[in-house]
Amino acid sequence: MTTTTRPPAPGYGDVVDLSRYPINDPASPAYQHLVQACQEQLRGQGLAQLAGFLTPPAVSEMLALASRLAPQGWASDQAHTIYFEPADDSGGPEHPRAALQHSAKKAIAYDQIPASAPIRRLYESDDLTRFIAAVLGKPVLYRSADPLDALEIAIFDDGDELGWHFDNSEFSVTVMYQQPEACGDFEYCPGLRTSHDENYPGVQEILRGHPGGVIRLVTSPGTLAVFRGQHALHRVTPVTGPSPRINSVLTYGEQPDMKLSKLTQELFYGRAV
Repeated sequence: MTTTTRPPAPGYGDVVDLSRYPINDPASPAYQHLVQACQEQLRGQGLAQLAGFLTPPAVSEMLALASRLAPQGWASDQAHTIYFEPADDSGGPEHPRAALQHSAKKAIAYDQIPASAPIRRLYESDDLTRFIAAVLGKPVLYRSADPLDALEIAIFDDGDELGWHFDNSEFSVTVMYQQPEACGDFEYCPGLRTSHDENYPGVQEILRGHPGGVIRLVTSPGTLAVFRGQHALHRVTPVTGPSPRINSVLTYGEQPDMKLSKLTQELFYGRAV
């Protein structure tokens, strides 16, 4: 009598709704359809969202963990330009390179997140890394080697926000756990600039408060998002109320051994490792 041995369940099997999102089965038609659907979202909207990617128990566990770790998080409050470069007013005080934005949040670093935490087990899986690479059309991606920045939990309390900016990296990956009672919305303007045209007039219109082309994203707990933020101006509006906005940022790149500089670690996490 021959018995068939099933492969062990992935270490994140309780974290992801694998019936809807079979990231552990890249040879399946369902996996290929999922990748294609995400790629279509990225082409059309500059962002792909997978609602209910995390299971409700995993979201609940991450919220409890965030609450427990919040006192250890690094609270930052800073002014910056949308390019994260020194302000340059040679083009006038209202030029996009001169205008300052405000960002404030609390960051829980990778080395503070227990190995057993749902988001850490998911992040450290090769399955998710391979899936994100497939969605982005990359031959390979690597998880960050930074002991602080590879994976973070971001907490936006009452009054916290993320000012308008362009990302320095081509893409970002986030997971949402909780939206605040009011505001704390993610807003973005896809394709506002290109690698050949900074489109300063268009950027200036957004900074002046003219919302043409700005998309306000509605995100539910458990949603995973892949976002092309290098050419899309985006922000998180100021949070209002006692319930914070809580999400994770998962960092990947096309080169192994990626790490922040010591100075940047100090800026984002209050310490260098």
